[in-house]
Parts: sequence; C-alpha cells; structure tokens
Amino acid sequence: MGNSKKAVKKKKFIIRFVIILSLICVFFTSAAFSYNYVLRNQDDSLDKPLPVIPESKGIQFEVPRGATSAQITDKLAEEGIIKNTFMFKMISKINGFDGTYKSGTHILSKDLDYDSLMRILSSDPVTSKVLIPEGYTLNQITDKLYKDKLIDKAKFANVALNEKFDYKFLKGIPQREKRLEGYLFPDTYNFDVKSGEKAIIDRMLSRFDEVFKPEYYEKAKALGLTVHEVIILASIIEREAKEYEERRLISGVFYNRLKSKNPIHKKLQSCATIQYILLNKTGEVKPKLTDADTKINDPYNTYLHEGLPPGPICCPGKESIEAALEPETTDYYYFVSKGDGTHEFSTTLSQHQAAVKKYGLFN
Repeated sequence: MGNSKKAVKKKKFIIRFVIILSLICVFFTSAAFSYNYVLRNQDDSLDKPLPVIPESKGIQFEVPRGATSAQITDKLAEEGIIKNTFMFKMISKINGFDGTYKSGTHILSKDLDYDSLMRILSSDPVTSKVLIPEGYTLNQITDKLYKDKLIDKAKFANVALNEKFDYKFLKGIPQREKRLEGYLFPDTYNFDVKSGEKAIIDRMLSRFDEVFKPEYYEKAKALGLTVHEVIILASIIEREAKEYEERRLISGVFYNRLKSKNPIHKKLQSCATIQYILLNKTGEVKPKLTDADTKINDPYNTYLHEGLPPGPICCPGKESIEAALEPETTDYYYFVSKGDGTHEFSTTLSQHQAAVKKYGLFN
C-alpha cells in the first residue's frame, strides 16, 4: 500500500515537472522568436515605407486618447487584427514602440506583420476624434484643435475672420474680430488630420446648418429677432443654464427684459457676459464675481448696456438654441444661482435682492 502511494506521488511529480518544463520551453521559444524578429527588423524598419493597404482589406482601428500600449494590444486582439498579444507586447516593448502609438483612426489589415502594425500605429492617424463641448468659446475651440495638432492658430484665426462661407445663417452677421463666435457647432468630430483650417471650420459650420432647421428661421422672425440675435441669446443661455429644464425659464427672463419698457429691466444683467469679458482678458473663468466686475467698461457688459451684447459669448448647443426660440412665458425678471447648478427665479427686485443675499452672489 505504501509503495503504491509513493508511486502515485512520483507520477504526479513527473507530470507537474513536464508541464512546468513545457511552459518554460514555450516561454523561451517565444522570447527567442521575438528577439530574433526584432534583430531582423530593427535595422531597417524605420526606413521602410508604410505598407499600402488595399481598400477592400482596410480596417478602421480607433486608438482612444490616453490608451496604454497594453490596452491597444488587447483591443487589436478583440477586433481580430492580431492573435498573439504576448508576442505583440514583447516586440512592441523591445523594439521601442511602447508609448509611441498615436490616438485617432488608423487603417490596418489582418494581413500585416506586427512590425508594420506598430509602425502604422506610431504614425499620424488618418483622422483624429475631437470633442468640442457645448459652451466653448472660439478661443477655447482654437486651443483644443491646436493641442490636437490639427491647426495652426494664426491660419485658423485668419480663415475664421476673413474666409467666405456660403451659409444662410451667416448672411448679415457683422464683420468683427470673433466673427464666427457662436457658429462653430459643438459636437464630436472625426477630422482628417490633413484637412486644414478651412475644411475644419467648414465642417463645423455645416454641422450648425444641419442643426439650425429651416423652421428655426421662421421662429426667429416671429419673435422679431435675426438669426444672429437668436444665437447671441442662445449663447448666454448656454453659459447661464446648467440644468436642461431651466433653459427655457432663463430664456423667458431675458425675453421679458428685452421687451420691458421699465428702465430697470432693460439691462440683461447676465453674469455669463461678465465671465466672457474676463475669459478673453485672462484666459480663465473667475470662480466668483465681485461687484467691481459688473462695472467693467466693455460693450459685452450687460450690467452697463441695455439689450443684447454685440455678439455671441460662446458656441451654444442645440438645446440652448431651441430655448432661445421657444422661451417659457412667466412673470420672472430675475434669477440667481443657488450654487448647485440650479437657480432661484424672482418677479420683483426686492425678491431678487433677498435671493442674492441668501446665496451670496457677489463679494
């Protein structure tokens, strides 16, 4: 009986030993193969032209912004472009490709060897995915596109100011420094990295044209406003309202003021317009405005000047444009931020002053 147990234990030991030895052999074989692969390719891989991929075999592969080499490798395997993630990761590391892969869309093929895949992923993508948030200003959009290496700032500014774009909504807008403020529609775009400044601007204007439906022109006319005035108002709503449900309420307050014959109400008194002035001067949004800020001598200061400012203060999204065209009918003339993203609305000045004191709007 004792000898039998010893024999079983010995057999199990031998099996384990064989398995472990096999795994070690597989590891070193893979490592040796990878090393030899690198030696064969590292001398001339940088001089090789990128492979031409037939359109019928091309696969669009998106490298997410901020993705690690390991995450990209796993994504390649998930999409069936590579089979051996271990080998790909090892070759990538040994051959110095780790950390060089560029975010954006690349055209790949399942027929490519690993070296070719790595070189393509390390080259400029064919398109770059860019998110332009609602409420971004023209300056912020410019900075974003420049950071993503899609534009030259000076060229972009020149095109935005001087180039002619044939869109109905641009007819009649004043020629000024930030002529297209408000019209570069905020959205997620896939831009061709070689498209250039004019094509990028035209794509964003085209998206605005898609969103600003034909019936919107009629709604603007019925309200007694030009399209430009609608976008100015929408841009203020965009910067004032954080909650979707409040956009039409805030729009209604501004309409009440614009239509009022009471001198007290004719000024919009929008904090968002003050922030726009400060943002253009300092490049930053001020956490909390002071009473002195509302006295800045600037045409965009709606605490000093009646009616709408000279132009939009940001590029509004669809919901804010719709709110500007469909204001809610109320008796409100005032609103103040509660500090949690919502507002308290008031009909009279005394009610508003109490709300300002309650929430500490100004220092």
